[in-house]
Amino acid sequence: MPNPWTGKGNPYTRQEVVDRLNATLAKGEPIIAAGAGTGISAKFIERGGADLIIIYNSGRFRMMGHGSTCGMMAYGDANAIAMEIGEYEVLPVVDEIPVICGVHATDPRRRMWHWLGKVKEMGFSGVNNFPTHTIVDGHFRGVLEETGMSVQKEFEMVGLAHRMDMFSIVYVGSPEEAIEMAKQGADAIIAHVGTTVGGSIGVKNAVVSWDHTIARTQEIIDAASSVRKDIFFLTHGGPINTPKDVELMLSKTTAVGFVGASSLERMGVEDSLTSLTREFKKVPWPGASA
Repeated sequence: MPNPWTGKGNPYTRQEVVDRLNATLAKGEPIIAAGAGTGISAKFIERGGADLIIIYNSGRFRMMGHGSTCGMMAYGDANAIAMEIGEYEVLPVVDEIPVICGVHATDPRRRMWHWLGKVKEMGFSGVNNFPTHTIVDGHFRGVLEETGMSVQKEFEMVGLAHRMDMFSIVYVGSPEEAIEMAKQGADAIIAHVGTTVGGSIGVKNAVVSWDHTIARTQEIIDAASSVRKDIFFLTHGGPINTPKDVELMLSKTTAVGFVGASSLERMGVEDSLTSLTREFKKVPWPGASA
């Protein structure tokens, strides 16, 4: 259903986004969601046929040439960065695809009901929990949990978004987190298995195995499915980097799609710009023989 004010898509209601994703699956296609850190990325991701675009602060760092993990650090206001990318770069150039806003739910300076109201008013069709503490582990994770920055705030944000009729697509790193997100009404759950490999700024050593990736993804799916059967499950991260990798994951698990951030936006830019520049450099210069 188009926006009555613009004749275009965003914002969509939660049910409208769900219906669109079910229509994708009914055509025998996987659901593909893509992170976009710039307007031109979003424009051509939409042209490529993606089902969702997700805006989060790591996209800006990624397209500046830095690792996506910058989005987890104190290098700016994550909520403000996501809002700015959406308002000035992505929403003005996207025609019809739903655009999702990354929300840093543990930011103690935000009244979350108020911030989600702004997200919805801007024209986003849903929310994603990024930056997310679900991918933080060890001693530091324990410190966050004990000092008022618990992942529980991410669960509560998703529950609030659900009550505000906003679609939610969320990262989780464990079956326990998947269960909590399912209870809060998450529409799509992304099994995050770690930072994406490959390219100029992907991880090379801190990589999980394929066996772990497949097993962990299915554990997350099974856990959330024990709560609700109407969730879209997507894969992300670790060694999953190419269409062939996604094909493997969809054949080995019951996931129905993939979220590509670095593996779609960054890798596409790195490869195409390198190859195109090399082609220009091969152009012969007649003056060279003079």
